[in-house]
Amino acid sequence: MTDLAHHIKITPLVDTHEHLLSEAEYVKDGPDVLQSIFHTYIGLDLITSRVSKDVADRVIDSSDPDVEGRWNCIKDAWEYCRFTSYGQAARITARLVYGIEEITLDSILTAAERNKQLRQPGERLRLLREVANLDHVQINHHAWACEPDLSGPEFFLYDISWVEFCSGQPDLKQLYEETQVEVRDTASLRQAMAALFEKYGGCAVAVKAQHAYDRTLAWVERDDADVEPVLQKVLRGDEIDAAERLCLGDWCWARGVELAAEHNLPFKIHTGIMAFNSTMTDPFRLQSGNLGTILARYPDTRFVLMHMAYPYTDELVGMAKNFPNVYVDMCWGWALNFRAAVDFVRQMIHAVPYNKLFAFGGDTFWPAQVVGYAAQARDGLTRALSAEVEEGTFCEAEAIQIATCLMRENQMACFDIENKQATILSQLSAKNG
Repeated sequence: MTDLAHHIKITPLVDTHEHLLSEAEYVKDGPDVLQSIFHTYIGLDLITSRVSKDVADRVIDSSDPDVEGRWNCIKDAWEYCRFTSYGQAARITARLVYGIEEITLDSILTAAERNKQLRQPGERLRLLREVANLDHVQINHHAWACEPDLSGPEFFLYDISWVEFCSGQPDLKQLYEETQVEVRDTASLRQAMAALFEKYGGCAVAVKAQHAYDRTLAWVERDDADVEPVLQKVLRGDEIDAAERLCLGDWCWARGVELAAEHNLPFKIHTGIMAFNSTMTDPFRLQSGNLGTILARYPDTRFVLMHMAYPYTDELVGMAKNFPNVYVDMCWGWALNFRAAVDFVRQMIHAVPYNKLFAFGGDTFWPAQVVGYAAQARDGLTRALSAEVEEGTFCEAEAIQIATCLMRENQMACFDIENKQATILSQLSAKNG
């Protein structure tokens, strides 16, 4: 093992994007062994191989005790998928967490007892911190609340979700319950949004929106006069059409971007492919180039563009090169297409200052899978930087320095992690009196 490979193996990795369920949910309703290995993304490749969605869903249905039947439904298709990047991640998870060298019915049944042992209090944190060797994880839990996570206050950090606002579908009733601000017009909606940030911005690590699932990433500036009639329709309970929803979404998106800057929080945005089959009917709306207008309008907000914008990676490299306020996150990228991710690291290094790239986020629900995704990322990063050393772009010592930045230092700086952790501990201390 080279010094570079050893360094990448032992360096704690910052995980910028997960959807991990809580400690209580993991212990009470967590995955069985099949779900732990085959949930979240390999099912998409199984469907692409021509397995039905019902079958792909069944294999990860832990309420079905027929493990043999669930496995037999997909064992033939698994052979076609085991060498995809999703398949690679599943195999790594099986090996590192369960000691499975070859995924078969017998090895799955043998691992079932091991899975029960992992579904205990504290194991979620241990798997992530000790086995995956993560510094901390940043979790998008599709909610506004970002309170200290008692199962690991400095380790489990949370994003404020802004997706409903960006999509023009804010839950005004819930907003009132959170802020006690009654929305009557755009002025009071601004006030309610500000109250959310006052309540949760101190502990939040970022703001996150995956509204590309619902609308274009293209943004148009809207003033209060544009939005007021639409908002009044919403308040009356009237239906609004797609154009009106886009108008309200653009306005709400901009307010979130402004508040993110005010509270020193980066704004994360999903770009590129969506996590479902047969969704690329309008692929152009997913491209990061659509974001140019809002990136230019808010130069003081740090924007984190996620998922390598795969498969539109070249455009994302160009956006990162052009906009000083853009950071690029490879979360999910290694599992999407391992080879493309290796090449993407190399493209970024040759085009963009390397302080702008984040190497890892698993984008999954269960800690065992994060172990596999993290190991996959370490392998890919080693391959990318080793290739550059071999070609003479930089020496091994310089590659080690770059690896450290891509794995943790860039993220620690962008998300102001040390101050964020201190704030969380301070709030916890004050709450406990």
